[in-house]
Amino acid sequence: MPFDPKFKDIYEIGIKEAANQVGIVANRLDEQLFTEGMMDRIYRQIEAADIIIADMSGQNPNVFYEVGYAHAKDKLCLLLTKDTKDIPFDLKHRKHIEYKDSITFLRQELVKNLEWAKKEIETLRESQIRVELKTRDAGLEITKRTATATVEFQLDLFGNSNNKSIEISSIYFYAGNRWNVKQVGRDCPEIESDIDGYTHRYFLDCPVTRLHKGSWAQLKFWATRVVASKYLGDEILDAYTLTGRVLLKLITSNGIFDYEFPIKVRLENIPF
Repeated sequence: MPFDPKFKDIYEIGIKEAANQVGIVANRLDEQLFTEGMMDRIYRQIEAADIIIADMSGQNPNVFYEVGYAHAKDKLCLLLTKDTKDIPFDLKHRKHIEYKDSITFLRQELVKNLEWAKKEIETLRESQIRVELKTRDAGLEITKRTATATVEFQLDLFGNSNNKSIEISSIYFYAGNRWNVKQVGRDCPEIESDIDGYTHRYFLDCPVTRLHKGSWAQLKFWATRVVASKYLGDEILDAYTLTGRVLLKLITSNGIFDYEFPIKVRLENIPF
């Protein structure tokens, strides 16, 4: 965040207290003693940190540069802002919290996000597989009686094992609503969920069976469902925002691991 007195309470009350609540140590450069140059210290602290929290409010160029450096180092970044307009287009799909002028809301939301981030770090260390899930193209098809959403998901798997390749036997996708999930033009098999908070799970084909250190695999799949129907008394709108959580379960030679992700997708009907 910028070195500005107006961010003092945001850091002390909003961020640091949230971190303490979930057992995470939060640090900022002005709290540390060091003899190296400031920029060298910033780079080193970003590299050493498990989680980066960045306040994008006001579009400060130094903050933007440091966030870019953190992303280049594959760090787990939580973005904050008073106004989502301050989040650049290329980062809008990234996890972020809009707290407006409420530090209380910021602290409450950050506690939830840090609990998730802490679990992700622990899962990464145990599984030795880093997983990134991105929502890409999102479309909305509108007829006189229904609105149907289609969301493209991209799943990237990165191998972090130092000793041996990791075998992947199965990947499952969990959702809170029933979707028609397709992969490479084929319907994915589905069944009722065996995890509380999710209603359905889907079997995904993995493009590789093993990941060694430094290797990478990618798969894409599409999820479609009716989000509004006049038959059910819904109003048909030109745009919808879908929010919630999804979960990926990896069955590997290192064990069974769950990766949970928040989802926020904007759907708009754009006529040609």
